[in-house]
Amino acid sequence: MIWGIACYAMWGFFPAFFPLLEPAAPMEILAHRFVWTLVFVVLVLLVVGRGHGGGFRWLRSVGAAQWTRIAVAAVAIGVNWGLYIYAVNNDHVADAALGYFINPLVSVVLGVLVLHERLRRLQWTAVTVAVLAVVVLTVALGQPPVLSLMLALSFGLYGLLKKKVTLPPLQSLAAETLVLAPPGLTYLAWLQSQGENTALQGGHGAGHVLLLATAGIVTALPLLCFARAAHELPLTTLGMLQYLTPVLQMLWAVFVVHEHIEPARWIGFGLIWLAVVIFAGDTVANSPRHNRGRRSRLARLDHAGPNTRST
Repeated sequence: MIWGIACYAMWGFFPAFFPLLEPAAPMEILAHRFVWTLVFVVLVLLVVGRGHGGGFRWLRSVGAAQWTRIAVAAVAIGVNWGLYIYAVNNDHVADAALGYFINPLVSVVLGVLVLHERLRRLQWTAVTVAVLAVVVLTVALGQPPVLSLMLALSFGLYGLLKKKVTLPPLQSLAAETLVLAPPGLTYLAWLQSQGENTALQGGHGAGHVLLLATAGIVTALPLLCFARAAHELPLTTLGMLQYLTPVLQMLWAVFVVHEHIEPARWIGFGLIWLAVVIFAGDTVANSPRHNRGRRSRLARLDHAGPNTRST
């Protein structure tokens, strides 16, 4: 539980971190995030490599099909990271929070369309309410919540692709950043040639460079905590904990950076929250642990006799 709370709390406080990296633009921050995440993961692999597949020998066993899935997953998470940096550095924290409230429901829809999973009636109700929320936001604001939907779709696609990647979490993250780091380095080199690399030009000091490098740790650490939590916790518990992130982001938007949220947005948020409550309630009610507990209670009542059960 501690690992799960840690990863979702860290993601929830991301809006406090990325504005610290200004005056670097979102694309420069994203490039540094690609590069320094790889550096951090490589260091972790060097330290714990013997217990995780012998350092880097696992790379030889990754086939072409696996690399294709990893590459597409890397692009999806790269788009998600870039959109999120743009959102929190341009006063769209509430839109980012909405995206991560929508994300679990997007994952459900992808599961139905791609993996041919079946939904229960209440789950379909939750999806319908979420779609209604998007319609309300589109009509009221004059355009769909594009940023929120793109954040939800990119992370949902990433999660879908990760189900097809058979590498352990640490190696999977290393492989993804191996794909992302070369474009990141190329972009930073181009910025340097244009005189716009804030890490090395502009006199922003060593503190700015250190913060940009810290983006790698900030990116990788919650992902590694998430991997530990996913291994230790039931999926239903992990699913409930994930809402900690957008709740913290929403609180940050309203009470810290004082973003203005129109009444129509509050209506849309309210519908999304209703969808989340319906879906979460159905998930808990149909979890194996809940069903086992219900069967156990009924068995005890049966054993106690009909009078006790009717009572």
